[in-house]
Formats: sequence, C-alpha cells, structure tokens
Amino acid sequence: MNMTRAAFLCYTDCMISRYMRDLAANPASGAIRKMFEEGELLKKRYGAENVYDFSLGNPDMAVPQNVLDAIKKIAGGTDHGYMQNAGYMSARNAMAQKTAVEQGVAVAAEHVVMSCGAAGALNATLKALLNDGDEVIVPAPYFAEYDYYIHNHGGTIVRARTREDFSLDVDAIAALLSERTAAVLLNSPNNPTGRIYPSSDIAQLADALASHAAQGHRLPYLICDEPYRAITYGGKTVAPVFPVYENAVIVTSFAKNLSLPGERIGYIAVNPACKEARDFIAAAIFATRILGYVNAPAFFQKVVAESWNAPCDYSLYETRCTILKEIMDHAELFYAEPDGAFYLFVKVPEQWHDDDIAFVHHLKKYNILCVPGSSFGGAGWFRIAYCVSEKTIRSSREAFFRAVHDVGK
Repeated sequence: MNMTRAAFLCYTDCMISRYMRDLAANPASGAIRKMFEEGELLKKRYGAENVYDFSLGNPDMAVPQNVLDAIKKIAGGTDHGYMQNAGYMSARNAMAQKTAVEQGVAVAAEHVVMSCGAAGALNATLKALLNDGDEVIVPAPYFAEYDYYIHNHGGTIVRARTREDFSLDVDAIAALLSERTAAVLLNSPNNPTGRIYPSSDIAQLADALASHAAQGHRLPYLICDEPYRAITYGGKTVAPVFPVYENAVIVTSFAKNLSLPGERIGYIAVNPACKEARDFIAAAIFATRILGYVNAPAFFQKVVAESWNAPCDYSLYETRCTILKEIMDHAELFYAEPDGAFYLFVKVPEQWHDDDIAFVHHLKKYNILCVPGSSFGGAGWFRIAYCVSEKTIRSSREAFFRAVHDVGK
C-alpha cells in the first residue's frame, strides 16, 4: 500500500479512540481527580496547612476496630486463589443478610454478586441490562462517572431535572420514559447534593414505572447506588426499594461507610421478587468475568463478611457539615441542605453568572480546591467534599470570604 509520510502520520495519529481522546482533553471530564492532583501540587508549593482541598470524596473517618480486627485475623490465612466469579458463598451470605436488614425482605446469597467496589457493581449491572441504544434515566445532578459507565455498555444517559431542593421530580422522570428505557438510576444520599429521596418519592416513582410497563413497555429496572446509605443526618434514613418495586437492584460498596475506598469491595443485590432475578444474576456474574474484574478482591470479601455491621460513628461528618455551613453563611454563599453523605453543594455567587468552572478556577487563587457542578450535571453550583480535617475546614473561613468578596483585590 502506497502511503505518504504525512498520510501515515495522520493515520497513526488516529489510533487512539476519538471518544477517549476527547474525554481526556475535556476539562470537565475527570474534574474530581484533576482537582485532587492539582491539590497535591499546591500542597508541595505552599504547605499542606495552607491549602484547602475539598476535591475528593476520600473518607477520613478511622476504619472501625471490628474491621481492623478482621483484617489481622484473616491476614494470617493462606487462601489467595480463585473462587466462583460471584464471590465466596460466606461473603454472599453476609451481604444477603445485610441487604435483608436494610430492605426488610428476605434475601438469599444467590441474589448477591460480590464486586470490585460500587463502580464495578454498577458496570456489571449495566453490562447485564443494556442493549445498544438503551436509555438510562438519571436525576441531575449525579455522580460524574455515570455518563461514562452508561456509555461503556452501549447505553445513552437521559438526564431528568430535579426540583429546586434537588428532590426527585417524578413527573419529569415519567415524561422521559420511552420504549428504550432500560433503567432509572438513583443515588441516595446523593453525590453531590447530599439529598435523600424519601419513601413517598420512591413509591411514586415505582408507580410511574409500573404504569409505563402497563402500557405495553418493558418494566424498567430501578438501580439504587447506595455507598452513602449509612451516613445520614437528623435521624433520616434511606427508603427501602425492594418492598415497593420488583425490578430493583442495589449496587453499593464499603468505601464510604467503613472508610475502605482503596480496597475496592462492594456487591450487587437483586430483589428476589424480580421475575428474571436468576437471569440477571447469571448475566451480572458473567459481566464480572468478561469486564476483567474476574472476582472481587478475595481478602476483603472475607473481611467484610466478618465486619460489615461494625459500629461506626458518623457524627464527625455532621459536625463538619455544621461548621462548613456557618463558613458559607459568613461568605454569603447559598447551599443545598444535605441529608447525608459528606458533600455540600453550593451556588456560585450571582456575579459569576452561573459560570461554575470559572469560579472554581478563581477559588484556586485562594488555595481552595472544589469541583465544578457542571461535572455533575449541575451547572451554576460547585461541590465541597468535607471529609477532611476540621482544622482544614475552619482554616478556610477567610479564604472563602475573600474569594467571594475579592477583598484587597
């Protein structure tokens, strides 16, 4: 084949996926990690105590003692081999017990698949469910990676508006249902808003999905992404979905509630009432294998099987939230009141005309690192992750005030 050098260079230059190349170049893609990396550079330049890094949802609550005890106990073992792709039966039994407690219905180990974190669980679930062109409805704002996870498996994300307080707008979701709708994906408590969707909203959504199916369409799945389920404020709780909707799936992890994000351990649980539960589980197991996970980490399957119900005190997050809200009040910044998780979603000052990306770059002048709301489908807002030391939060008070009021500039 005859090819000039220029044509050859053009040809080789196109070998990287255009989709991935465009994502890598897009400043809104991976904004959380990019801010985290910038924070590391700023800390080296100015000293960690002078940088207010609120970029990454990296929980800093101490790992519970029960978990540490399980780690020490299991570390002496010698079994590091393969197991069934779905995970150890002891781990699946423990997660079934956990799910039964949370959902209020009996769940068997056969309805559980161990996963590489909630991200692995969600990717395996979407791989199991989606055909090319299928749609997944997601209330916005939402966890930034959902766009990519859904695209990974040939799906299309359909963003549904939420109400002013970021609660579910079920009518808005219902209006988006179509013959291509495969699932609705909820995250409660929500990242980035901290909103918990109450049982009344879940019941109303279940009715809307059932009504859609009654018109001759397939019954969409309701996927509930729940890594923050245990971190709630003011006595609020996350509503169970299994009792009200048969095609419900839980995807979750121990990253946030047990402070184990780096261990990548989570699971999928499908409602036993789902008519195709057996087929779904078979597909999710196969997806775990062919996506390259093979199985969830063996060591931490055993750890969480023994310590999933370890006592935890999440009050430090609520305390920090209270302090941070006072700082926002001092800076005259409006925020959405969170029900749980460890994020505060804050409105960009009026004079910035909803340009959250520009405002977040402006904050860096004051050594404040936050994530623009556009990354979550929430333009005009920015996210503060307050899973950082109380000292860092308190020390940021005047930096936030100066950033908003530009004192001395």
